[in-house]
Amino acid sequence: MRIGQQGTLTDVWAPKGSRPTAVKQTEYDWVYIFGAVNPVNGKSSAVITPTVNTDYMNHHLRFISEEAGKDVHVVLVLDQAGWHIAKQLVVPKNISLLHLPAYSPELNPIERLWAYMKSHYLSNRIYKNYEEIFNAGTVAWNNITSEMFCSICNTEWIKHEN
Repeated sequence: MRIGQQGTLTDVWAPKGSRPTAVKQTEYDWVYIFGAVNPVNGKSSAVITPTVNTDYMNHHLRFISEEAGKDVHVVLVLDQAGWHIAKQLVVPKNISLLHLPAYSPELNPIERLWAYMKSHYLSNRIYKNYEEIFNAGTVAWNNITSEMFCSICNTEWIKHEN
C-alpha cells in the first residue's frame, strides 16, 4: 500500500447542504507498506519501505519466514504486481505464493485492510515530510489489533481447521 503526500480523499461528515473541504498537497513523498495478515488468528507482519521492488519483497518474505518459524507453512495471497512475480524473487521453503488473477482486488483479503487504514487513519491529511508519512503508516498499522485483523481480512473462501 502506498501512503504519501498525494493522499486519498474519503467521505467526511458535514452539515446538509454544505460543501465539505479537504486538504490536498502537491508534493510527492511516499512510503509503502508490505503487509501480511493471518486472518484466522490475527498475527501480522509489515515492513515499511521508501519504494517497492523485488529486493524489498525478498526482505519481507524473509521476515515472514523467520516470524512464522521453520515448522509453520505460510500461504501468501498476492496480486500480480511486478515485485510479486519477478524472477529474482527468493521464496523461502516455508512459504507458498498464491497469485490471484489480474485485476481482481476484491479477492485479496489485504485490500480490505488497506481500505480500512486509509479511511480511518491516513485520508484527508497533510504530511510535512517523509518522516511524518513513515510515522503515520507505522501508527496506522500498530493501532490495528489482532481481532481487527481477523475481522477485516477474513473471507468466506478462506477455509481452516480448528
